[in-house]
Amino acid sequence: MKFLTAIRSIIFFTGQIITLIFFVTTAQVLWVASPSARYAYIHLWARFTIRWLKWTCGVKYQVYGRENLDVSQPGVILAKHESAWETFAFQEFFPRQTFVLKQELLKIPFFGWGLRMMGPIAIDRKAGRKSMMQVINQGNEKLAEGVWVVIFPEGTRTSYGKIGKINTGGAILANRSKAKTYFVSHNAGQCWPSGSLLIHPGMIDVYISPSIDPTAFSVEEINQQLEDWFRTHLPSPPEESGGA
Repeated sequence: MKFLTAIRSIIFFTGQIITLIFFVTTAQVLWVASPSARYAYIHLWARFTIRWLKWTCGVKYQVYGRENLDVSQPGVILAKHESAWETFAFQEFFPRQTFVLKQELLKIPFFGWGLRMMGPIAIDRKAGRKSMMQVINQGNEKLAEGVWVVIFPEGTRTSYGKIGKINTGGAILANRSKAKTYFVSHNAGQCWPSGSLLIHPGMIDVYISPSIDPTAFSVEEINQQLEDWFRTHLPSPPEESGGA
């Protein structure tokens, strides 16, 4: 079984890399086009990746709470971060979006070049308050342009079923921007674990909360609600009891 999983994973990553090089190379002519045009083209690769993942590795997903989204206006998404999966899959069921991510990712050949074309909010995580202000200022600019902002408040990927320290940047942006805010939990790390080259078949469950009015709560209260959502809609690791 592990051998078959390894073979399927190799096929997936091979196809992903080949198509990444194709999309990013051909997309270079779009630097003269609008940001939305660049996003739309690179977005096709993300959507292909999710379908390729299903065909090669048997990874599917189902979304609960999609009806909670008010697509008439951009919002802030505070999401669980367990895998590379969510950076691709979110583009399937959320409107045009930008991610808050670490600057180092933009330096990765081809992958980073593609990220840059999508207009991310790239921060230096060591810059402290300066990074915080960048998230607030650029986040507000993106929202004003009609672009949704995705933030992973744990800062880095966590192990399946675990909750990392929730940072305040996402809650502060939500509070300052006054944009409708959604909490998103999932179990992607069960199929595509962080730091692993083996992808396991299975169903990824995604839970989208009803929107909250972030102006009605303090930053601490927003983060507490987020943590409660994670705990309520996050499957426990196999060795633990309980679950969603």
